[in-house]
Amino acid sequence: MKGYTSQDVAKLLGLTVAQVRGFARDGFLSPPSRLGRGARRELQFSFQDLVVLRTAKALVAARIPARRIRRALKKLRLQLPRGRSLAELRIAADGDRIVVSDGHTAWNPESGQTHLDFAVSDLATRAAPIARRTAKAAREAEGELDADDWYDLGLELEAVDPEEARDAYRRALELDAHHADSHVNLGRLLHEQGLVEEAERHYRAALREDPEHSTAAFDLGIALEDLDRPADAIEAYRMALAADSRLADAHFNVARLYDRIGKRAAALRHLSTYKRLTEPR
Repeated sequence: MKGYTSQDVAKLLGLTVAQVRGFARDGFLSPPSRLGRGARRELQFSFQDLVVLRTAKALVAARIPARRIRRALKKLRLQLPRGRSLAELRIAADGDRIVVSDGHTAWNPESGQTHLDFAVSDLATRAAPIARRTAKAAREAEGELDADDWYDLGLELEAVDPEEARDAYRRALELDAHHADSHVNLGRLLHEQGLVEEAERHYRAALREDPEHSTAAFDLGIALEDLDRPADAIEAYRMALAADSRLADAHFNVARLYDRIGKRAAALRHLSTYKRLTEPR
C-alpha cells in the first residue's frame, strides 16, 4: 500500500524524477525488488521512504561520500520507530552523526558532518493530500484488500491523517479480529485522542494474541499510568522488558515508578540500564 510515485516524491522533496530514481537505484532505499510498483511498473514509495529520501537529499547537498550516505541511511531505516507514527520525529545533525529524536529519546545513525534539521511533521503536511488519495483508492477497492493491506495503509496514513489511519486499522480488525499490530496501533491513536480505557482494551487484546508483543505491553504501561494505576503499569513495563530487554523508555518509566513507591535500588538499576542504552556511540 505504497502511495507515492516518483513524480509525487520529486514534487514533495524538490528533486527531479531522475534523482528520485537514482537514489532508489543507488541503494539509498530498500532494494528495488521490495519497492512497490504501480500498474505501469512505476516505483511506489512509502512515507518512510520519503523521510529517508529527504535525509539523503540533505546529505548529498553537504557533499557526503555516497558510501557513507548509504551506511547512514541504512542505520536510519533500521532505527526509525516501527508501529508508531513518524510525524513526531525530528531529524537533525549532531557533529558527525544524524540524530533522530521523538522528543523523549534520541538515537544516532552514523553520518558524515552535515547541516540537517527538519521536522517530519512538515513533510507529513505536504504529503497529506497524496495519502488521502491513496485512502480513497483503497476504499473503492476494499473488496480486494485483506487485513494486512488495511494495516499497511494505516501505517502510511498515521503521519498524515490519523483519522483515516484509525479507520484503516478498524477495517483490518473487521477482517481479522486477531491482528495484534492493528490492535496496538489503533489503541495508540485512541490513546492520543484521550480514550485511554478503550486504548487499554486494544492493548490487552494484542497481548492475548501475542503475549511477547513488547510494544503492546509498553503502550499498556503508559495507559495504566494515565489511569493512575502505577502497580499495574509496573507490571506492564516488566512484561515489555521480558520481551525486549533493550527497550530504553520502558527502563526509564519503570525506574520512575519504582522511585515513586520507594523501591530505590530497583529504580537505580533500571535507570542505569536506561543510561547505558541511550548513551551516544
